[in-house]
Amino acid sequence: MSGLIPKHGGYRKLKSFQVAQLVYDVTVRFCDRYIDRRSRTHDQMVQAARSGVQNIAEGSQASATSKKMELKLTQVARASLEELKLDYEDFLRQRGLAQWPRENPLRQALIDRRCQTADEVAAWVIEVAKKYGPCGLDGQGGQKTEASTGSTTSTLSSKTYPELSANAALTLLTVACALLDRQVARLAQDFENEGGFTERLYRVRTANRRKQRQ
Repeated sequence: MSGLIPKHGGYRKLKSFQVAQLVYDVTVRFCDRYIDRRSRTHDQMVQAARSGVQNIAEGSQASATSKKMELKLTQVARASLEELKLDYEDFLRQRGLAQWPRENPLRQALIDRRCQTADEVAAWVIEVAKKYGPCGLDGQGGQKTEASTGSTTSTLSSKTYPELSANAALTLLTVACALLDRQVARLAQDFENEGGFTERLYRVRTANRRKQRQ
């Protein structure tokens, strides 16, 4: 059976799963804090984040008998996270908050922090918010001026924290999506080169017939 049923289900060791799970935990916390729990958006964001995690796991398990299903479910996970990215982008745009461009140094700073839990991401957000103060950020990683923001003592909680939190989630989503893109490409190549369960079944049967003839 070892030649027919390959090793499978090791999704917890996949970096894509680990980052997607972190995104899910961060999204649950973000939505509970900044999105009305009675709104459809709250449920949609949480479910999209959950779908990313669950489909990676389900695809990994399905790989035992269907590489095609693994590929399909991994693509579903990637699509769910793309949907979630759009929700975070909408959150920022609709509230007049800045979305970090690719060159914003805070993106790489968060990636380099290698946060493992939502608590660690939250601690990073607080650290950056305190560093820049209630004036917030200018979207390029630089500090805004007091005149440009008209900030008050409440700005830190009403503007900077939501902006930092949403952008932190988007940064993690970018990492997760990039990992899934590579994973999908590898799965597609493996399927093309090695086939799936049907091909393995044929090879095992052929090998058994040869042994019987001997």
